[in-house]
Amino acid sequence: MKVVERYIMRRTTAMFLAALVWTLAIVWTTQVLAKIDLVTDSGQSALTFFEVAALIIPSIIPIVVPFALVVAVAQTLSAMNTDSELAVINAAGASRWTIARPILLLALAASVFSFAVDNGVDPYARQKNRQLVAASRADLLSLIIQEGTFRRIDDGLFLQIGERLPDNKLGGIFVADSREEGANLTYYAKTGSIVEKGDEKVLMMNDGVINRKSVTGDLSVIRFTSYAFDLSAFMSAANEITLLPKDRTTPYLLNPDANDRMYQRQPGSYTAEVNQRFSEWSYSLVFALIALAVAGDARSHREARIHPLITAIAIALFVRWLGFFAAGKADKVWYYAYMVYAVPIVASAVSVWFIVSSRSMELPTAWADWMTNLAGRVSEGWTALKLWLARRGTSGQGA
Repeated sequence: MKVVERYIMRRTTAMFLAALVWTLAIVWTTQVLAKIDLVTDSGQSALTFFEVAALIIPSIIPIVVPFALVVAVAQTLSAMNTDSELAVINAAGASRWTIARPILLLALAASVFSFAVDNGVDPYARQKNRQLVAASRADLLSLIIQEGTFRRIDDGLFLQIGERLPDNKLGGIFVADSREEGANLTYYAKTGSIVEKGDEKVLMMNDGVINRKSVTGDLSVIRFTSYAFDLSAFMSAANEITLLPKDRTTPYLLNPDANDRMYQRQPGSYTAEVNQRFSEWSYSLVFALIALAVAGDARSHREARIHPLITAIAIALFVRWLGFFAAGKADKVWYYAYMVYAVPIVASAVSVWFIVSSRSMELPTAWADWMTNLAGRVSEGWTALKLWLARRGTSGQGA
């Protein structure tokens, strides 16, 4: 590898790693926030939450890596063009292959990494994640003995514990049960405890009442000295783990169990998942080619055009949207499976054509003018808003 190629490789790799870390952090944070109820609702420790959060990372890596790469390539080449480095390389007689080769090597490494994560690490991480979530929800003992918390045990079933008493006793037990159609049951007991009989768990309530309200509004009250509320059914339901096609390993998707209920209901989803895994890795190469076609040539600073980074990201987003659209339809419409592979192939072919023909892939001039005018209007509006706020603040102080 030549000195220039090593220089481009070093700059692009550094930018790629920086963009990958920040993009991964942003996407990971949005995904983790959806799992915060694991702590708030099931009473699990922060360690369990962070373990579940860590297992989310493999699922977002194949999506984030191509976008981090297109940002790195477009930004690096744009900076080199601004510093006239691309012009010097062209003037020295170097071909575009000198610029493209280190970037394509980096893209190939990113594609191999994405393929390994998508087909090797991610399925096992998803299965482990589901096991942790199921175990946390099945841990009803830690769920219901928290004082002053109103917990949903099941659809239509809520429970609250007023306080914890000595000798593992519970005080102020309140249960609202609306699972039975046409009747609402409310249980209240002064004291109680959780009794374990083998694998069964029973909430034993003492000295309480049961209020039953029918659809017509009739209310009946039953007093009891002791009442056993079975919790085993909810624990067994919580322990059941349903594995979706995304949670299965690639060898299993290629040869699924004929007795798999999910496969029996949606056999097309297994084929669609295989097609997506075998095509998703290629987007790193596709996005690298797009960035090269957009920003890989030396351009004069006086030429009016949209910043190459914006153009590359816009085209990459459109191509990735087409891929997601085809993958979402492939489980129901068979010919969309071909589109899953056709999108990256066609996008790569178009990009290669632009590179070989020494053309620059960019958005239409009309779009560039429209975006420039829009940016100018937003800037003028923001300036006017700041002046208005400053004047209002001054008048408020004078009053």
